[in-house]
Amino acid sequence: MAEDMGERTELPTARKRSEAANKGQIAKSVDLTGAVLLIGAAAMLGALGASIFRAMWRLTGHMLSPSVIASDVAGGRVSTDLQLALWETLRMIGPFVLAMMVLGYVAGVLQVGFMVSDKILNPDWSRLNPFAGLGRLFSRRTLVKTVVDVLKMSLVFGIAIVAIRSEWEGIVALAALDIAAAFMAIVWMVVRLAMWILAVMLLVGVVDYAYQRWQTTEDLRMTKQEVKDEMRSTDGDPEVKSRRLRMARQIAMQRLQRDVPKADVIVTNPTHFSVALAYEEKTMRAPRVVAKGADYLALKIRYIAAAHGVPIVERPPLARALYGQAEVGREISPEHYEAVAEVLAYVYRLEGRLAAS
Repeated sequence: MAEDMGERTELPTARKRSEAANKGQIAKSVDLTGAVLLIGAAAMLGALGASIFRAMWRLTGHMLSPSVIASDVAGGRVSTDLQLALWETLRMIGPFVLAMMVLGYVAGVLQVGFMVSDKILNPDWSRLNPFAGLGRLFSRRTLVKTVVDVLKMSLVFGIAIVAIRSEWEGIVALAALDIAAAFMAIVWMVVRLAMWILAVMLLVGVVDYAYQRWQTTEDLRMTKQEVKDEMRSTDGDPEVKSRRLRMARQIAMQRLQRDVPKADVIVTNPTHFSVALAYEEKTMRAPRVVAKGADYLALKIRYIAAAHGVPIVERPPLARALYGQAEVGREISPEHYEAVAEVLAYVYRLEGRLAAS
């Protein structure tokens, strides 16, 4: 019934996901990326913040020193000193900015993998349609996203309020501290508050990423007919493919019916492999494999051999070796000469006794 109604009940195929990814329809959480960037920024500030602050303090003191100001006014060195200040500022904050860029790229790659697509850059003029824009603005998905964003912000603010209340006694005690001690106490309060907020943001980001993956999968679901059409376009029509397999199986059966009766002996595993060997001393340099098969074909070979009186000999190691190394229509390799010769000698002696009796 679902198939008749065209309901999208099937999970998207790999091809469907790949095409959607090329169009930019991928599961990616902006919240998770933002949380990772904020955590990285906090870690970088913790590691480099003090040295950057000291360097900025020295540079500011140098630029505002009376000697530099006097030389700028009298000697016209304003542009040179500004270039020096700009270069020193870039040198100080450059590693921080570069680290943030790399971290943002890694956060994106971990979510969607490495991919390059020019289709994302192609303009979509339908987005300029004001009526379509209004439709998206008042859609159910936009409403749900707005509600979720409000809940996220409420959660972050709630955690911030709880963290501030836990620090309230320390905040009240700041009045009794000197400036240096109060400053350090405030710094550690801010650090603890930031750790709480960042932990919550990271948790929200992980949950949002899981939701985005689920939502993307739901959006890409396919009908049963779409799955069939895709299979037909990639692997061919299943009915044609099945017909070809049946024809190949029939040809294989006909070949077995023709070649197995010509064999001198069937070497078996005995349940998994069967190899039919023929040897004519006048026309062959060595025994030749005329047929071989595994499982069902192995059973079929033994059945045909029994019907035509071809001896069947169980030699599991030899059967496995011949099946894996010898090709149909070719002579066996020299390493199997001795073992096959023993089998053939046994068969010839058996046939001689039967003839004598």
